[in-house]
Amino acid sequence: MIIIKKINELRNELTIRRKAGKRIGLVPTMGYFHEGHLSLMDYARERSDVVVVSLFVNPAQFGPDEDLECYPRDFRQDEQMANERGVDIIFYPDKDEIYPDSFFTYVITEELSKVLCGTSRPIHFRGVTTIVAKLFNIVQPDIAVFGRKDAQQAIIIKKMVADLNFPVEIIVAPIIRESDGLAMSSRNIYLNPEERKQAPIIYQALQKAVEMVQRGELDAGSVEYTIRQQIETVPLARIEYIKIVRERDLSPVKAIEPGTFVAVAVFFGKTRLIDNVVLK
Repeated sequence: MIIIKKINELRNELTIRRKAGKRIGLVPTMGYFHEGHLSLMDYARERSDVVVVSLFVNPAQFGPDEDLECYPRDFRQDEQMANERGVDIIFYPDKDEIYPDSFFTYVITEELSKVLCGTSRPIHFRGVTTIVAKLFNIVQPDIAVFGRKDAQQAIIIKKMVADLNFPVEIIVAPIIRESDGLAMSSRNIYLNPEERKQAPIIYQALQKAVEMVQRGELDAGSVEYTIRQQIETVPLARIEYIKIVRERDLSPVKAIEPGTFVAVAVFFGKTRLIDNVVLK
C-alpha cells in the first residue's frame, strides 16, 4: 500500500495502472475507520483491481458551529486498518491541496440538499458534492462505494453523477451495526457511557416501524408517531427529525409505498446520530 498526498502524483500513478487495464475503485472517507468503513473497502476490493481510499476531513461540509476541529483523527490506525484490508492507495491530501486560496467553485444538487439533514445543515451537502466531484475528477474511478447509513448523501451523489454525466458506477453498501443495533459511526466516540447505553433506542424504534409495516400499517403519520414515542422513552434523546420519504426524490409520503424509507436524526448530548431503514 502506498500513501499519496499530491493530486498530480496520484493521477500519474493511476494513469499507469489504468493503461495496464486495471479497474479503479474509490472509497471516499474522512478517516477514523471502523468496520463500516472497512466493509466499503471490501466492496471496492471485490469489484475493482486497484482500491483507492481518500482520507480527508472536508472543511467545506462543516458548519461554523459543528465539530470540524474536534472530529476524530488517527491516521496511523487508519493506515494499518486499510493496509490489512488490502487497500492499494491512500490519498491523504492537505487542505491546501484540495482547497487553495483561489478556490471559489462549488457543486450543488439543489432540491435534494434542502430536506432532512439539509434543513439544519444548509451548507453540508454542498461541501459533500463538491469534494466528491473533485475526487471523481482526480481519481477517475470506475466505481465508487458509499455507505447506506448516509442514505441522503448516497441519493444526492447518485443524482449528481446522473446530472453531470460522471462515468462512474455508484455502489451503496449496507449499514454495519454494533451488536446492540447502533449504526457504526466515527462520531459514536463522542457518546458518554450513559448516552451510549441509550443510543440503541434509535434502531429499536426503526425496527418497530418495519414490523408495523409488515403487519399492514401503511399510514406514514402513524409509523412516524410510533417511532417518536419509542425514542422518547429514553431521557437523553432529543429528536431532530423523523421522516418517511421516497427513495427517488426524498419527498415525504402520506401512505407507505414501494421505494420508501424512514430516516431519523437524534441528538444525545451534543452528538448527532442518523439512521434509516427501508420500509417494505
